[in-house]
Amino acid sequence: MPQISQETKEQILAATDIVDVIGSYIEVKRAGPSYKALCPFHNEKSPSFNINPQRQFYHCFGCKKSGDAITFVREYENLTFIDAVKKLAARAGITVTEEAFDPKEDKARRQRGRQLDLHRETSEFLHKLLFTREATHARDYLKSRGFGKEMAERWQIGWMPDDPDVFLKWARGKDYKRGEWIDSGIFVAKERGGIYVRFLGRLMIPIRNEHGDVIAFTARQLREDPKSGKYINSPETILFKKSNVLFALERARKAILNENAVVICEGQLDVISCHEQGIEHVVGTQGTAITPSHARLLRRYAKNAIVCFDADKAGILATEKAFRVLSEEGIPVRVARMPAGEDPDSFVRKNGADAFRELQANAVNFFDFKIDRANAENLLSDLQQRSAFTRECASFLAAIQDTVSREDMINHVATRLRTGAPELRDAVLRAARGAKNKPPERVRGDAPPEPEKVEVLEIEPVVAYLCSLALHSAAAQEWLGEQFETLHEAADHLPGIPLLELILSARPDATSHVAVNSFLAGLSDGQRLALTSDPTFHDDPPENAVAAAETAIGELSAKVLHRRDQDIKARMAQPNLPPEEMIRLLHETKRIAELLKGIGQRFVFTDRFAPSRKPAPKPFQRRNPPSSGPEISP
Repeated sequence: MPQISQETKEQILAATDIVDVIGSYIEVKRAGPSYKALCPFHNEKSPSFNINPQRQFYHCFGCKKSGDAITFVREYENLTFIDAVKKLAARAGITVTEEAFDPKEDKARRQRGRQLDLHRETSEFLHKLLFTREATHARDYLKSRGFGKEMAERWQIGWMPDDPDVFLKWARGKDYKRGEWIDSGIFVAKERGGIYVRFLGRLMIPIRNEHGDVIAFTARQLREDPKSGKYINSPETILFKKSNVLFALERARKAILNENAVVICEGQLDVISCHEQGIEHVVGTQGTAITPSHARLLRRYAKNAIVCFDADKAGILATEKAFRVLSEEGIPVRVARMPAGEDPDSFVRKNGADAFRELQANAVNFFDFKIDRANAENLLSDLQQRSAFTRECASFLAAIQDTVSREDMINHVATRLRTGAPELRDAVLRAARGAKNKPPERVRGDAPPEPEKVEVLEIEPVVAYLCSLALHSAAAQEWLGEQFETLHEAADHLPGIPLLELILSARPDATSHVAVNSFLAGLSDGQRLALTSDPTFHDDPPENAVAAAETAIGELSAKVLHRRDQDIKARMAQPNLPPEEMIRLLHETKRIAELLKGIGQRFVFTDRFAPSRKPAPKPFQRRNPPSSGPEISP
């Protein structure tokens, strides 16, 4: 893929304050010299996400995610490395120039870019068609729903003609290949050759990603046709995964943060009606059930959710599904009581924005909603029904992650159902154990499972400490650069030495957090996690870092000698060992014992690596480090 020069990356990081960057996404609070926050990458109740403004580095002590500002933006927004760099460059007013690239990665990137261009141009063309004489009936339909020209322009609503030749003629004049049109989902390939337009005679509503790019369409039927659905969505493509996209999130993000809550509807027109009435913290699931991907997306912005689905049976089931999924991501859920036969669009048109706001203000917790419905439908009239309903409530209570909230709700539900709280609590625990043993439910079209945990590089603690010293102290790095013979010998006995040698050969400027973070970004996930998981990595280096490095090298040498001694004794225990080999090994053990005695006289280990007196080690002969640094790639 395209590369960005090391100098440019360092320039961007130097012009960026990581606290400001992360604070623009999540709430951060000062904690002494650093900052803390609830980790945006995993669900937690106490903040374990630490931001170090001096090193311009973040680290979560819970999930072990760590990195610089580029890494955070990349992970949080699910961007490519290049796109994350460009986003921060634009923020800092720096021009980015791309260099060499991998042909395969570049091809995939260009395909995605062309699909974005194709969707943007298609949306613009269909929008223009909406205002032609042939689209009068489409505009009349919008008027019947209370929408005018201004709404159509704000949302770039379009119209696909009944006659496919109109769109085909326009498409042929564009610089896109037949395969690209098919990949977009706008055209469909026929089994016996040829193509046809997927959407005909429909109102076209663009679907956008978080950044506002058109990535798909929802097509609303304008003339009743029992052979076709009222709404048709684009199929899943390289741009569009329905379970990962929430309609209007790009518009609603700021309002959600301001309101500290999100309102979730089903259809696009429901969402548009709310936004047009000034209720902007509303998003839509586009007719699909709430998925874990949706919930993780919402958790970035919302601390509370109000579910506002239709009052029919399908809406009730969708509400229950939404509660379970959102609760498992730690988002409290309330339910707006929609009148029978109404949806948010029809309700807002009939009653106005203030009435809809009141509906949200009066939203009840999920269990009151569920119990009230059960009472209204006479489902709690006998003991057997009440027992079954209690078990059902227990399974939903088990989804609540916060123990305090769960306990409060157990007591509340027990009171409403006139049952004992201890019995209900036991039922919740049983339900929780059952859910833990149940394989995860996969929603059709849902995102793939979470990637497997990164395999952390094995590293000896003393080696990890030396790595930390080499990265954060220029003097220690310089001194350690003279110890290549010691390190080379240790590589056969202690894990992690190659990583230390990599640092010493690259020689990142330890006085510059930009250079250090840039170097760390180029390591593999396993290497980086091995370093950041060591507690000493997050501490400032000692005042006399060279003395600390000397002491650590002494401990490293002692560990190497102990392991050599163990290896030799294991060989001496082998049967039928030749006498001359036994004599050689005995001499070797004696020499190792003398060396260990010498190390013990030179160093007194009173702390992890702190000497009780300044050692005076014999200097090692300097070796020139390799001329080329590590190959760093995003």
